[in-house]
Amino acid sequence: MNAFKIRCGRHLLNLNKRPYIMGILNVTPDSFSNGGHYLNINSAIEHARRMAAEGADIIDIGGESSRPGSEPVPLEVEAERVLPIIKALSKKINLPISIDTYKAKVAREALKTGASIINDISGLRFDPLMAKERIAFAVKNGIKRNKIIIDPGIGFGKTVRHNLEIIKRLSEFKKLGVPILIGTSRKSFIGKILNATVDKRLEGTAAAVAISIANGANIVRVHDVKTMADVARITDAIITAS
Repeated sequence: MNAFKIRCGRHLLNLNKRPYIMGILNVTPDSFSNGGHYLNINSAIEHARRMAAEGADIIDIGGESSRPGSEPVPLEVEAERVLPIIKALSKKINLPISIDTYKAKVAREALKTGASIINDISGLRFDPLMAKERIAFAVKNGIKRNKIIIDPGIGFGKTVRHNLEIIKRLSEFKKLGVPILIGTSRKSFIGKILNATVDKRLEGTAAAVAISIANGANIVRVHDVKTMADVARITDAIITAS
């Protein structure tokens, strides 16, 4: 078994112990889920504290929507959205804060402001490459291997079949020797299978989260923290039962 312990600032992620819950905090007007709900600091902090109380281990803050068809956000606008919230939130909760960005300057400033994890959907580059290559690239450029977590990217231009196959074969990513994060929460593949709108995908998300954990996910990125924390806890109890 790999010893997946990652130091994030003053926090230690012990990913061998149990699945971790990453709570999503979108501070965008146009995200496919919860867009526009948490644009001001007070509402964002309130939601983050609620997620922490419900069982989140990490809070992931994003200032640019990754939904299909969304417009790129200028660097200055993204920074204005996320940095004040990260600064304020880092003083309010005792959890690692993740910044969801592919812009180096935003990531750098977020780390200075209070974030300790960079969640880069581009894999450190806009051009998609195989995970093994991306890990090698990161290590070559000074990122320690024991600081890397991979995400196969549910959604992001994939078909329903692609997404289902990724979840079904998630255990194959374990060969890469780094922790696995996956975000299936409220994704469109669930909606297409169930013919369900974004707000009606809780049960589908729960099934995807359970199977992902059973197949090796170390961190699940979710909107509905309380429910998915319970799903993760029961799934882990079944897997580890002796």
